[in-house]
Amino acid sequence: MNEFEKAKVNLETAKIHWSELQRFFAKGEAVWVSNDLDLIEVGHQFSIDNKTQVQQWLENKQVALVADEQALRWFETNAELWAVVIKPWILVQE
Repeated sequence: MNEFEKAKVNLETAKIHWSELQRFFAKGEAVWVSNDLDLIEVGHQFSIDNKTQVQQWLENKQVALVADEQALRWFETNAELWAVVIKPWILVQE
């Protein structure tokens, strides 16, 4: 990843409460990222449309659409998550 691309993704990353992200979940655009992955790197791979890498993460269950159970838990605890916008997706990580 070149430094410019990394900086761009990093600038779009912030901590945000789940309540502010629920509308993206409702539209099927919220993507959970496992804590064992670097959120910036995942965002970069999404941004360059690296289907091979994203598919590997999906198969390894390291990336997935946010599940109903996760959304409910985050809602009940007013969880603050790391998030990055890679349109049309919102990638989130605890």
